[in-house]
Amino acid sequence: MRCPSCGSLDTQVKDSRPSEDSAAIRRRRLCLACNFRFTTFERVQLRELTVIKRNGRRVPFDRDKLARSIEIALRKRNVDPDRVERAISNMVRELESMGESEVTTETIGETVMLRLRELDDVAYVRFASVYRNFREARDFETALAELAGEDDGRAVVPGRK
Repeated sequence: MRCPSCGSLDTQVKDSRPSEDSAAIRRRRLCLACNFRFTTFERVQLRELTVIKRNGRRVPFDRDKLARSIEIALRKRNVDPDRVERAISNMVRELESMGESEVTTETIGETVMLRLRELDDVAYVRFASVYRNFREARDFETALAELAGEDDGRAVVPGRK
């Protein structure tokens, strides 16, 4: 593992322990060249995913980008970080388990919305407002009605808008 401080490949693992409900290994490392300490995480990856953007462009799936999007939706919300990390890990596992090496942004967005709905209603509405490109107050009313169960037949279905 390359040291993020000096770039040396001469690093040593000082401590390893399971994290994220044993879905990942957290490793504390020490650079033998500059004595910089840093942490890495090792996760199982079932397959390399490629994301198909709305414009047709294909990019590698980035777990960190997914996590940042969820963190933005959850900003200033009182949600246990462990629950958030478990939800992210579950989403990635679900996407990898679909049997396809390519996944659309729509599939990812709907998966995120379903998980956010379980985590926090406000985060769900925040994410939905960006993902579904809300333009007027009525769009928010519709999302709130979905949360209340008064969705008049327009429930969130993965893969559909």
